[in-house]
Amino acid sequence: MVDVVHSLRARFEGGLVPAVPIPFDADGRLHGSAQAAYLRYMIEQPVAGVAVWAHTGRGLLVDEQTATVVLKDWRAALADKVIIAGAGNAVRGETPEKATARAVAMAERAAAAGADALLVYPPVWLRGHPRMEKAIVEHHRALAAVGLPLVLFYLYEAAGGIAYSAAVLAELLAHPAVLGIKLATLDSVITYQDTARLLAERFPDKLLLTGEDRFLGYSLRLGARAALIGMGAVLCSLQAELLGAHIGGDAGRFLALSDQADRLAESIFIRPMEGYIKRLLWALVHLGVIPLEAANDPWGPPLSRHEFEEIGRTVAALKESL
Repeated sequence: MVDVVHSLRARFEGGLVPAVPIPFDADGRLHGSAQAAYLRYMIEQPVAGVAVWAHTGRGLLVDEQTATVVLKDWRAALADKVIIAGAGNAVRGETPEKATARAVAMAERAAAAGADALLVYPPVWLRGHPRMEKAIVEHHRALAAVGLPLVLFYLYEAAGGIAYSAAVLAELLAHPAVLGIKLATLDSVITYQDTARLLAERFPDKLLLTGEDRFLGYSLRLGARAALIGMGAVLCSLQAELLGAHIGGDAGRFLALSDQADRLAESIFIRPMEGYIKRLLWALVHLGVIPLEAANDPWGPPLSRHEFEEIGRTVAALKESL
């Protein structure tokens, strides 16, 4: 496993890994021709791979049949790229043991469909558990037993995740199946800073993947060596070049691209935050990748026509600058 983890880390290093959305029709079904068009678009993009079954792809909500089709589609399209799949549970009211069993079953389906690694959703059902810290570690060990490398997903509590103490993070990061950690702390910069420092000082062999769409450039400056972000689902070359400029030490280009990435993020990741998935699909419409009738998120909030038009203006301006 250690050799597999190290090899996969090398494939992630310096790369953009978009968390890809699913184009749905108005009835909430996979829009097959739009999905095929999106695959063709992404084949041409400078990405290290994609993340499926993540929140951007409604991984905990989409039905198993659709989820399997989507993962297999990406595996076939990006045969030489990394496919990372989310593993977790959204069913409420179950015992921790049943919740973990559901997450393991999801991980096993991902492995069977060709995933290279697992992105472990925060086990939010363990909030307030009398043995919370030990139970978090046990949950991750159960997923590691599936046999794929793990990427931890730290989404802090105020953002809908679960807070991991420094001791829990250290124990998780020490596991040989853990490749690295994706941080998505949103407005908790302190959480990001503290966790980045922990990796730099104690776990330099583990990969820090930024999930911080709204402060992408700064998150790279703090030590992230790859990006696993929903924003990466559109205008991939902008973000891939930003990563390259950072790693290559091209400060001037990095600053210019960071400003452009911020402009994109500030049009997509706004309140209501759950609307960001439809906004990404709208951006794909404006890029000419998918038709408007495929830009539906069955679980998202209603958004205004004004937002659609504003995203169009932003995308057009950024596309022209590339």
